[in-house]
Amino acid sequence: MFEPVQLRTFLAVAQTLSFTQAAHRLGLRQSTVSQHVRKLEAAAGRRLFARDTHGVELTEDGEAMLGFARTILEANERATSFFAGTRLRGRLRFGASEDFVLTRLPEVLEGFRRDHPEVDLELTVELSGTLHELLAAGRLDLVLAKRRPEASHGELVWRDRLVWVGADRLRLDPRRPVPLVVYPPPALTRARALEALERAGREWRIACTSGSLNGLIAATRASLGVMAHTRGMIPPGLVQISPRAGLPELGGVDFALLHGQRDRAARGPAEALADAVLAGGVRLQLP
Repeated sequence: MFEPVQLRTFLAVAQTLSFTQAAHRLGLRQSTVSQHVRKLEAAAGRRLFARDTHGVELTEDGEAMLGFARTILEANERATSFFAGTRLRGRLRFGASEDFVLTRLPEVLEGFRRDHPEVDLELTVELSGTLHELLAAGRLDLVLAKRRPEASHGELVWRDRLVWVGADRLRLDPRRPVPLVVYPPPALTRARALEALERAGREWRIACTSGSLNGLIAATRASLGVMAHTRGMIPPGLVQISPRAGLPELGGVDFALLHGQRDRAARGPAEALADAVLAGGVRLQLP
């Protein structure tokens, strides 16, 4: 049998690719996290992580364990909820950036709805910057959004990198300004793209602006320009721009859960949905 506590630790390391970050999230010592992973690897008889001085990566067997771990933990949580006889009620105001809504966040919300049918969910889809503002204004109870890696607020769900993406047939002329497809302010990806180009001394121009991710994808597929996007969630029909194009590195980006000033009625539902998002964090990255 695979122990649920070890599986939770495994998922936390897989999502953050860091034993230190996983320990912080779980409230454990790093040595305990390492011990849980070693025991799980011993139980599986396979190596789940490749570790070196540069970081942590999932092995092929680790990738396979992701699905099994989620299935086992979700079944365990449903059984616990059923036999505990407690039912959450209330209204939960949840905000998520459009990136997640177009991935597998609906599957996470479907599971939450199945487990907590008496919670009324009010979903707001906006830019990450706007969601942070709404949360600060007390208009949301829970937010899943991007944040800069140097930020410490919120609970880390997973960590990724921003990359330049475009249509496969797009060719950039190094003698001309880089054509950009961007969100309007206060989008984090827009700010990061402009900052990186300015630091590199590369000229740029705004070729298309849209507040909709679908609009940005359509414009980029039409070869109007390139856009900054999360490497783990590159939309179909777009590819990562080759380093030979000479575009500057965009750096990392965190995806975090942030809680608002919750009233008593929203506290339980917000914590339950946060747990569901953390359990499904790796799944959200898949196309």
